[in-house]
Amino acid sequence: MSKASSPADTSEPTAAREYRPSDRFWPYPDVPEHPTDDELALVDPDLREILLGDRTERPFSLTLVFRSMPGEEDARAIELATQATEYRVTGSGEAERHRARFLPSQARVLRSLFELVGPREGTEVLIDDRPIPYARELWLPLFWYLIRD
Repeated sequence: MSKASSPADTSEPTAAREYRPSDRFWPYPDVPEHPTDDELALVDPDLREILLGDRTERPFSLTLVFRSMPGEEDARAIELATQATEYRVTGSGEAERHRARFLPSQARVLRSLFELVGPREGTEVLIDDRPIPYARELWLPLFWYLIRD
């Protein structure tokens, strides 16, 4: 007497049961194994040191992070920001931010940029890429003393 095959029957060869999902089925993007230099630059310096063992000594710096605003003032602000030692744009649309890192030798350009973007809502002042208390009220004016007329 022959045995009727059932859906739970596993007696057939494995080659016949092989299943391959469609290439469109895989929902994950192809992400590189290592972060890019741009991605690493955005990592907090303390976190970078912990994760990567990066103990690179960087010179003292002051960073302005500001939003884009339509108009002629914004074009001037971006022009000044591009003169910074390090300049990058992150995000897009409403979340777009300009980040300009200045060294002490660039205090004059920093002051010009801050005069344009300082009053804007959401402008941040970072010391050595970190949010420090009184950065705007204390450290920024101390930076102005480096300007030699």
